Amino acid sequence: MSAGNETKSLGLLALAGLKPYQPGADEEYMNDDQMEHFRLLLKAWRNQLREEVDRTVTHMKDEAANFPDPVDRAAQEEEFSLELRTRDRERKLIKKIEKTLKRIEDDDFGFCDQCGIEIGIRRLEARPTADLCIDCKTMAEIKEKQLQG
Repeated sequence: MSAGNETKSLGLLALAGLKPYQPGADEEYMNDDQMEHFRLLLKAWRNQLREEVDRTVTHMKDEAANFPDPVDRAAQEEEFSLELRTRDRERKLIKKIEKTLKRIEDDDFGFCDQCGIEIGIRRLEARPTADLCIDCKTMAEIKEKQLQG
C-alpha cells in the first residue's frame, strides 16, 4: 500500500474515531463487529462529505460578488467552477457510500463482485467502497488501459 493510501485510510479511520480493525485469530470474515466497523466508517465519511457540500453552498452565497473588473469576475467564476466540479465528484461518492451502506445492510459487503473472494479488511479500510478484490481491480485497470490504446 502506498503512503498516500495509508494516510487516507488513517484519515478516514481517525475521522470516524476508529482504530484499524484487528481481527481475532479465529474470527469469521465480515462478522457483525467488522460490519459495524465499516458502517461507522462509511457514515462518518458520508457526513464529512455532506458538511463540505454545505460549506461550499454557504461560501458561494457569501462570496458571490458582481466584480466590475472582468479579470476579478473571471477568477471568481473559475474558483466557483472548480469548487462545483469537486462537489459533483463528492456527490457521486456520497451515492457510492450509500450504495455500500445498503450492501452492508443486505449482508453483501466485503466480497469481490467478480470472483467472490474476500476483499480484505485493510483494502476496505483504505477504500471502503471497494467492490473488487485487488487482483480483479488490477485486471480491470489493465483492460481499461488496453481499450484506451
